[in-house]
Amino acid sequence: MKNRLSEEERTTLLDIARETIVTYVKESSMPEKQLSNERLHAKQGCFVTIKKDGRLRGCIGNFVSDKPLYKLTQEMAVSAAVRDPRFYPMKASDLDEFSLEISVLSPLSKIENIDEIEVGTHGLYIEKNFARGVLLPQVATEYGWDRETFLSQTSVKAGLEQDDWRDGADIYIFDAQVFGD
Repeated sequence: MKNRLSEEERTTLLDIARETIVTYVKESSMPEKQLSNERLHAKQGCFVTIKKDGRLRGCIGNFVSDKPLYKLTQEMAVSAAVRDPRFYPMKASDLDEFSLEISVLSPLSKIENIDEIEVGTHGLYIEKNFARGVLLPQVATEYGWDRETFLSQTSVKAGLEQDDWRDGADIYIFDAQVFGD
C-alpha cells in the first residue's frame, strides 16, 4: 500500500481512538481534536477493531470518507464501541484492558479473476444482489484460510451461501495498513 503511515502517525491514531472510546463511553461526547499532520488529514477509509481478552468486541469501518482520516477514526472507534450490532454497547466497566487495531484502507478495486487475490495482503468486499460483506486482510491470516475459504467466508459474512461468490457476485479487493496496541 502506498503512503503508509509512520510509527508516530500510527501511534497518534491509536491514541485518538482510545481516548475517543473512553470519553464517549463515559460522557457520551466525542473529544475535539485538531491535528496539523497532513497525512492524517487524508480522505481515506478505515476500520477500527476492539478486542477484549483477545476476542472480538466490535469492528466497524468505512471504505470512503469525506472527512480527514483522524476524524473518521474517531467515528469508527465510537461505532465499534457502541454500535456494532453483534455486541452490547460498551459500558464504563468494559474500558479495562481492551485492545485496538486500526486498518487504514486503500480504495476498492474490482477484480475479474480470483487469482488476483493475495491472501494476507488483500481484504475482500463482495456484493451480490442487495447483500454485501467485507473481511479485512488479517482475518484470512488469523484463521489460516486459503483463497477459496476466504471468498466463502466473505460470502457468509454478506448473508449469502458459501458458494454464492462463484456466480454473479462482484468481488473487490483492497489493501490495508494494519496496526494495533
